[in-house]
Amino acid sequence: MKKKVIGALLLMETAFLLLSSVIALCYGENDFMPLMSATLLTGIMGFVLFFPNRKKSGNLNRMDCYIIISSIWVVFSLFGMIPFLLYGTVHSVTDAFFETMSGFTTTGASILNNIDEQPHGILFWRSILQWLGGLGIMVFSIALLPSFSRNNKQLFSTEATSVTMNKVRPKTKETARGILLIYSALTIICAIFYVVGPMNLFDALCHAMTTLGTGGFGTHQENMAFFHSSYIEYVCSIFMFMSGVNFALYFFAMTGNWKPLMTNEELRWYIVSTVVFVAIFFALFRLNPSHSESAQMPNTMADSFRAALFHVTSIFTSCGFQGSYCDYDAWGAAFWMPTIVMMVSGACAGSSSGGMKLIRFILCIKNTRNEFVLHKHPNAILPVKISKHIIDYELISRTLAFIFLFLIVVVIGTFILTLTGISFDTAFGSCISAISNTGPGFGAAGPALNFAALPDFAKWVLAILMLIGRLEIYTILLMFTTYFWKD
Repeated sequence: MKKKVIGALLLMETAFLLLSSVIALCYGENDFMPLMSATLLTGIMGFVLFFPNRKKSGNLNRMDCYIIISSIWVVFSLFGMIPFLLYGTVHSVTDAFFETMSGFTTTGASILNNIDEQPHGILFWRSILQWLGGLGIMVFSIALLPSFSRNNKQLFSTEATSVTMNKVRPKTKETARGILLIYSALTIICAIFYVVGPMNLFDALCHAMTTLGTGGFGTHQENMAFFHSSYIEYVCSIFMFMSGVNFALYFFAMTGNWKPLMTNEELRWYIVSTVVFVAIFFALFRLNPSHSESAQMPNTMADSFRAALFHVTSIFTSCGFQGSYCDYDAWGAAFWMPTIVMMVSGACAGSSSGGMKLIRFILCIKNTRNEFVLHKHPNAILPVKISKHIIDYELISRTLAFIFLFLIVVVIGTFILTLTGISFDTAFGSCISAISNTGPGFGAAGPALNFAALPDFAKWVLAILMLIGRLEIYTILLMFTTYFWKD
């Protein structure tokens, strides 16, 4: 049964590789054969796994779901990196896997220093990676492919393991299709707004996919700064912010039910937090005495507001786009802590953003507040409520354990990276960036640079951290426990 599911998913990846091959053929560049070869190899493997097992049926148990979800992201990356190797975009398996895993997990950390030299088909495939990963491989598969079993809900929830996930329809398949519809519609609308500005149609489509996927891959080495357009940065900021909202809330609104959108507490926190962070960075820009002396710092009030808005929406949603003013590593130490807080937090559950998700911070803050009150009134009964719903203590306990695991993984990852000779700020920033799926880090992997100079071993560690962060820790780490494999 597992072979059937993985085979079907590879056939789905084949379809997107074929689409990229068509783009390469339309532009008549020499990336058509590498993309077509990857399409054939992926399709053959998908065929071999799927068709001999296509008549098999039955339910997937919880162990099967964890194995499928954990393995499919790696398998997708292994086949997804083939075009980069065959074309010569990169010259090592390490770099190819890192770039592809960064794409699928929507991390956006790149090792490429020659993006402007890449052909259209390769650039389109890089964007497709992030568009697929932003919504989730299983969401796409459940929405587009025939049902694997009667346990699609378990597959769906195993990949989307955030604290809350609103169901927009009673059936999981309808839920996935509804979310995919919203995701696709927003992508098209974003592309239309981009193409009205200085972007051509190809750039607009690619950047729309990476914006909604909150991935941050661009079609130029300078990323968004290439276009030298305030309009583009404002449009990008708006759609990055929208991508940080639970997509289920959009579906409710489109079906005429505005109540969830108006009453969702996590959304209110997200809006208020964005406003607060924008105000903080705007104030830091204006109060910084060196702002007029550095090309990396905005000079005018308008530039300061635009830079603050773009930076906050880019980092808060883990998109990682780089605008006209993007080198927060050079802005000064005062800018680093709020940037790290946004990286770790992430936006709303059910969105395409990375990080812990804001809902976990809300639960932790409310539970901590109750603990202070209980020290004075030990007999008080103080439930934690989100959107007026009482949250079970079991869920609070699981949330606190998640935050603890997140911090432990960062500590261990940072320590391992420092053993490779990387400086502490680079190691710590890279770990935070990878597990939060943000993209730019600090130090040698800061926003003005990339991850190309890191040792190969460090790249493999970061690729693993990207996957751990994208699947929200439990799904991957559970595979390394002995009791998981017991009956």
